[in-house]
Formats: sequence, structure tokens, C-alpha cells
Amino acid sequence: MDALRFCLLALAAVVTVIATALPAFAVDLPVVSNLRVGTHPDKVRIVLDMDQRVDFSIFLLPDPYRVVIDVPEVAFRLPETTTDRTIGPVAGWRYGQFRAGTSRVVIDASSPVQVKSAFVLPPSGAQQYRLVIDLVPSTRDAFLTDSDASIKRHVALSAPRISPPPAAPAPLPTSDDRLTIVIDAGHGGVDPGAIGHEGAYEKDIVLAAARTLKESLEATGRYKAVLTREDDSFIRLRERIAIARRVDADLFLSLHADSIGDASLRGLSVYTLSENASDKEAEALATSENKADIVAGIDLSHQEPEVTNILIDLAQRRTMNYSARLAGYVVREMERETKLLGRPHRFAGFAVLKAPDVPSILVELGFLSNREDNKRLQDPAYRRKVAAGLTRAIDRYFQGVQAAFR
Repeated sequence: MDALRFCLLALAAVVTVIATALPAFAVDLPVVSNLRVGTHPDKVRIVLDMDQRVDFSIFLLPDPYRVVIDVPEVAFRLPETTTDRTIGPVAGWRYGQFRAGTSRVVIDASSPVQVKSAFVLPPSGAQQYRLVIDLVPSTRDAFLTDSDASIKRHVALSAPRISPPPAAPAPLPTSDDRLTIVIDAGHGGVDPGAIGHEGAYEKDIVLAAARTLKESLEATGRYKAVLTREDDSFIRLRERIAIARRVDADLFLSLHADSIGDASLRGLSVYTLSENASDKEAEALATSENKADIVAGIDLSHQEPEVTNILIDLAQRRTMNYSARLAGYVVREMERETKLLGRPHRFAGFAVLKAPDVPSILVELGFLSNREDNKRLQDPAYRRKVAAGLTRAIDRYFQGVQAAFR
């Protein structure tokens, strides 16, 4: 018994040592605890405080002027602030995960700038590691030259690639006759979308709404719902369309929540594709949303002209007509659940509506710039009401489509 007791005590000691040692092997992400911008007589200095040293890559993008800083994946734990982000030529900034393994900070500039220097300072006293970027005024021609050179350098160093989309689901069994609905939660990662009262991000609100809609649709047993993004990641606009086509989607719904200068404006609206927006407001909104690809990387919008040509071909009228029919059902069902924007069915050239063979709509769930809409969209019970209305609209759409083929 003494020998057994000795063995058990020894085993317990070994387990304790292993358990104690395990955390030492856990690798935590570097934490960015603050982002500070300060003006100096000859420059504007941007400082990122972090608890670990990181490598970084910087490149410049024009129209609008931006300084893009890529670092290995980090955890952003910056203090909340409501102060004006306009400091010298710096017009604002945003940050988030760009793709798996890479985080991104985008500095907006109101005028051309040059990166005079960029370096990492080691800890000193109470100071942590600091990534420092100094910006000085420049000219447009010089900015464009620097931009070209910085992009080539960035590509050579990091070989960036489009965020991997969610893996396409395995082919459904032949006995599964469910219809496939792709739900696109707008924005994500480094692109937060609109920012509402008390700092609510559009990207978070629409992801929550997309998950609720997925649950509502799949609860019927008639639909298989696929999300274009499952988490806070950046997916290019064209890749969202590609996901819908890869899974052979029967419908594509993109969810958004806008912000506008008129805080009194509120209500849900639905958009379908048109080469000519139905009004200036719709055109401006489409232009803003379509810039998401440019905000987070290099503009690819003009690299596939054949897609644009296809869209205006008469052969695509059928898809656009089906999209308009779905939009009509959404308007009828949603007016039972919530307030609608005046003329709730509108037309705009949203990039995510340009799948040539998948009926597609974009639903603006409301305005984060309006206190009432902002509050409701953060309420899970309200999101369930919206999901129920959209589910009924989709039911009615397919009932109409099936009736047309009888």
C-alpha cells in the first residue's frame, strides 16, 4: 500500500506540473490597447500601443486618400471614444481583422500625405511597444507615385489574397429538396459599415440579423440557409456573389443598416438592381456600399467589364424581374411588422445584386442614425419579428414561382 500511495502521489505531482506548465505554451494574440494621433510642427504622428512587438506593412491608396497598415492578427482593445477624429490631414480611422492571420488599420486622409517614417519603439517605463507612423504633407502626383511603389512592395512582402470564403457545403443528398437561400451580412472585419448611436456597428447588427433569419428559414424545413460570413471577417463584394453561385443559390438576400445625415429618417426598405438608381438617395447609398472593396484593399471593380455588359443584356431581365417580385412580397409582409421607408421598394446599382442568374435583393433594415431604429435593431425580439416577416415573404415568392410553372 505504501508503494501504491507513493506512485499515486508521484502521478499527482506530475499532473500538477503539466497542468501548471500548459498555459506557458498558449500563444495569445498581441493586444493593441490604444491608437493615438498627435500633431507636431512638421508632421502628424500616429501611435499604436501594443503589448508585443509586431511586424508591419504600409501602403497607400488614393481616391480617397488612405494609409493602410497591415499587422499579424491582433486583438483590438481600444478605449471607446466619441471625440472628433479629424486631426490635421487625418480625417478618421478604422480597424479590424482583414483576413485570417492579418489585422488592418486604415487611416483616412483629407489631403495627400507621405509616410516620412515608420518604426517600432521598445517598452520604456510605463510605455508598451509602440508602432509609430509619421505623416507629412505631399502632392497628389507624389502620393500616386508613392502609392504604386508601396503596393508593389506590400504585395511582394505579404502576398495578400482575398479572404477565404466560408467553405461551400457538401452537396445535399438527392432526397433533400430544400431551397438554398444565401444571406449576406454586409460589411465585416476592417469595414464596420455605418456607425450608430453609442457606437453600434452596422457589421455586428446585420450579422446578428442574418443569423436570426437563418434560424427562421431553416426552422420551416423548406430552406437551407448559407451565410456569406459566419463571423467578423471581411469578404469582398464580388466574393459574396461567388459564394451564392457556388452553392447554386435560389435566392440571395443582403442585409444592411444605413446611416444618414437626417436623424429623423427611419424605416425598412428593399432594393433591387437597376443601372439607373431610382433617386439620388439610392444612388448615393449604392455608391457608398460599393466602395467597401476599395476601403479594405485594391479596387477590383473595373477588372471584369464583361460582367457589367452581361448585366445590361436583355437576357438578365428575367432575373431582375424575379428580384423585383421578391421585393414586392418583402414590402407587403414587412409592413405588418415594422415601419417602412417612404417608397420602400427602390432601385440602385449595388454590387452585391449583380449575380446574373440569382434573384437578389438588398434589405436596408433601418437607419442607425435614427435613435428608434438603432434601438430596435439591437433588440433580439425585434430581429425575430423581422426574420419572421422575411421568411413569409420568401414563402410567398416561391409559392408564386411554383404556381407559374404548373
